[in-house]
Amino acid sequence: MATLRIPPGRAGRLRLRRSLAVAVRGADLLEKKLSILRTEHQRLVQAEQAAAAAWHELLGEAETWLLRGLVLSGERALDAAAAGLAPAEVTFGWTMFMGAHHPSEVSCTVPARPPTAAAPGNTALINAEVTYRRAVVAAADYACHQAAARIVGAEVLSTRQRARALRRHWIPRLQDALTQVDLALEQNEHEDAVRRRWAAHVGEEGEPSG
Repeated sequence: MATLRIPPGRAGRLRLRRSLAVAVRGADLLEKKLSILRTEHQRLVQAEQAAAAAWHELLGEAETWLLRGLVLSGERALDAAAAGLAPAEVTFGWTMFMGAHHPSEVSCTVPARPPTAAAPGNTALINAEVTYRRAVVAAADYACHQAAARIVGAEVLSTRQRARALRRHWIPRLQDALTQVDLALEQNEHEDAVRRRWAAHVGEEGEPSG
């Protein structure tokens, strides 16, 4: 927390009032940002959960077909079917939302089986390949939503901490300091008034009588 440096007198009071107004305005803006971020984070979490469910379903289906294919033709048939296949290519698009830079879309391309590659040895392996292709696309979609939810969630936490720091610490310190300055100025003004009255009274008593 920053140290308060207050000029003496009315200049200090003016600076404190301005700092307090800025702090209150900042806290208001952070709380509005926090409300928007929470809504977006909830939407992203729901999208992440849906993407995760879709990926797990496809992955389970693909593994079922794979086991059937292995039972029918063995691991050598799987190795032969996988030979010559190119890896998938994944590209993410990014966006900025309320200070959070996160992936917003994904493109996943699974190359087709080249003509030179050996075909799967049985129908189960063919179905496994098709389903794994869909599962890879679903996995990329899940990764996109998961990363977005994590990044926006971190921004929610950071914004909440900053708003709380203003409301619970910085603003009360400014208010306390302003109260002390107001009391000091009031005391000084009272003492000045007393001195002026005293000086006026002494002056009147010191005047010669006519």
